[in-house]
Amino acid sequence: MTKRSIRAVVKELAQQQEMVAVWDDAVLELTKSPLDLTWIDANIGVWLSRTFGQEEVYILNDRDEPINAVMDATRVSNHEFERVRESIGSLIARVRGAPDSLHKDHAAESAEATHLTTGRAVHDAHLLELFGRPAAVSVMKIVPESEAVSYPQDREFLLVGIRYLDGNFIKQISERNLIEGLRFSVVDNPKSGEISVPIRSDVGDLIGYFIWKPEVPGDRLLGAIGPATVLAAILILILLGVLVQRLKHSMSALERTVLELKASEAHAHHLAFHDVLTGLPNRALFEDRLNHAIARRQDGERIAVMMLDLDRFKHVNDTLGHSVGDSLIRDFSVRLSKLVGEDDTITRLGGDEFAIVQVCQGGAEGPEALCERILAMAHEPYDVMGNHIFVGTSIGIVLAPEAGTDRSELMRKADIALYRAKAEGRNRYRIFTPEMDETVNLRRIIEEELRIALASGEGLEVAYQPQIAVGGDAIIGVEALARWRHPTRGYIPPSQFIPVAEQTGLIVQLGEWILRQACLASRRWPDVFVSVNLSPVQFRSSDFANHVIAIVRECGADPCRIELEVTESVLLDEEGGTTDTLRALRNAGFRIALDDFGTGYSSLGYLHRFEVDKIKIDRSFTQSLGQGTKAAAVIKAIVSLGHAMSLTVTAEGVETEIQRNFLHTAGCNEMQGYLFSKALSQEQITRLLTRSSSEEVQCYAGDSTAFRSR
Repeated sequence: MTKRSIRAVVKELAQQQEMVAVWDDAVLELTKSPLDLTWIDANIGVWLSRTFGQEEVYILNDRDEPINAVMDATRVSNHEFERVRESIGSLIARVRGAPDSLHKDHAAESAEATHLTTGRAVHDAHLLELFGRPAAVSVMKIVPESEAVSYPQDREFLLVGIRYLDGNFIKQISERNLIEGLRFSVVDNPKSGEISVPIRSDVGDLIGYFIWKPEVPGDRLLGAIGPATVLAAILILILLGVLVQRLKHSMSALERTVLELKASEAHAHHLAFHDVLTGLPNRALFEDRLNHAIARRQDGERIAVMMLDLDRFKHVNDTLGHSVGDSLIRDFSVRLSKLVGEDDTITRLGGDEFAIVQVCQGGAEGPEALCERILAMAHEPYDVMGNHIFVGTSIGIVLAPEAGTDRSELMRKADIALYRAKAEGRNRYRIFTPEMDETVNLRRIIEEELRIALASGEGLEVAYQPQIAVGGDAIIGVEALARWRHPTRGYIPPSQFIPVAEQTGLIVQLGEWILRQACLASRRWPDVFVSVNLSPVQFRSSDFANHVIAIVRECGADPCRIELEVTESVLLDEEGGTTDTLRALRNAGFRIALDDFGTGYSSLGYLHRFEVDKIKIDRSFTQSLGQGTKAAAVIKAIVSLGHAMSLTVTAEGVETEIQRNFLHTAGCNEMQGYLFSKALSQEQITRLLTRSSSEEVQCYAGDSTAFRSR
């Protein structure tokens, strides 16, 4: 039992390490200079120690020098590693000298390897003696999980984990195996009624002894019975005593088993109806309580169903790690629980989505007051694992019986109201109205008819808005924009059909069609570039870069004259392989422009990492010129940043001469907007370029019936 438990903890230590050691993000973060210690704490050292009880965690560079040290879930001086360097030096040497197939070919020396899951872990794990204490020690190379991330072979970072077996480990196996009085001792000194088992390191050295009291009593007494001539009566009495003792023990074990089964049943029942992360009721229990609230509703009572989620939660997960995201969810749930009444039900539906059922009595506080308190609470900063985090929340409300009494319908309508709150700027609440349902029905109709239009090609068009070089009216490029002229509904604005296309996945097919039209048009305009917008949804499609390259080749277009516009949300989607996709597109000759710059994360690090060619100042800043000094300051800062990084800077939404003059003085390279021209048809652009007449550009500027929206 003892040896099996010891081998198990050695295996578990390596399996725990594998969760973070075979990981693209770990390799990328550790190669940064300077190191982001907050990220490392949240995702590697402190996380391993806090989550799995590893007493010591170290990260070594390619020269086996410590760059991060953690003891008892607290970051400490890197010099602490010198305490254990000599003792674990042989493990480090074996891992450094091991081939990549260690997990397959080194099973005799490191049996734990066969239990790892990724097939990429290179490690060595053993039971050693450290400071006179038994310790499970594992050393593992930190390598990427995919081929997309390169790393220096034989110069990898190493992850070292240490778990001492004379601390919490003893408590765990005592509870797991119902062992009484288990302890570790460096000498073999069992007390009366105890037994001891020697503990040896994997190299055979005696470390000490595990000592405990056996579970079954009577064995020592029976072993000490006198010679065979002892009176038969005494022997019978002794045997009867042993039988009674064993019967008592069996009954005790049976009672304990029954209690354990009851506890397990209660625990399983709790898990079936509660969220594991927060302990709140889950969707199944929420739906049950909502059904009961509807059935028990009295005259004059209203039932409020609220759906809410955290604003910018994905950004927290992407930038700070999932462990920080989980902690934020727990903190938010604790705050939320303090705001609702005793008779109200609060639920975590999953991810960052929560729901509340509130029964409102006549004259009592309504759901609006609760929502105001929730919004104020959510906006207060969260201190999570050393990070100061600000988020908000959006809330959708539906009221029964006004909106019906069917549970599924109420939840659907609360979701619709939540969507409206998010669409109107987030960090607010909205109460469901019938008009919202009509909007949803319209979106469904648009989806159906957009599918038909994509299949038939009827009604869809591409318009091109000129981009003008600063200092003149010469057209140097055009932006391809989707237009839809429905056969019966007439002109449908992009603001109506583009969001529907993105939510339904139709944007992939629509984007491909626009790209083909833009490539064919570019062959007619050899002196200008054509800019095409790419959606984050398109980036998530498989083998996207090669698909784009293939389309351009099929159309006979020159990739060097195609500019691909992406938004900052694309760059934030680390899991979608964005880095590799953009690199492949740039290597094929495409120019990459970062659209709507200044409205999102706007990270200098992203500009360095993704190597864009152009940044486009969002139209909101351009149109705010003259309404205070903030917009002017932001534009100057963006231009300075762009020029410092040798990027082209384009200003969107230019509509007045005042805006044009300011942007010219600020140093913008290109401009785009109604001052120069609205979006035009392919034939109109061709005429403009053929005549090279700025007067014709101006003649189109006055017509703003068609506008760009995404």
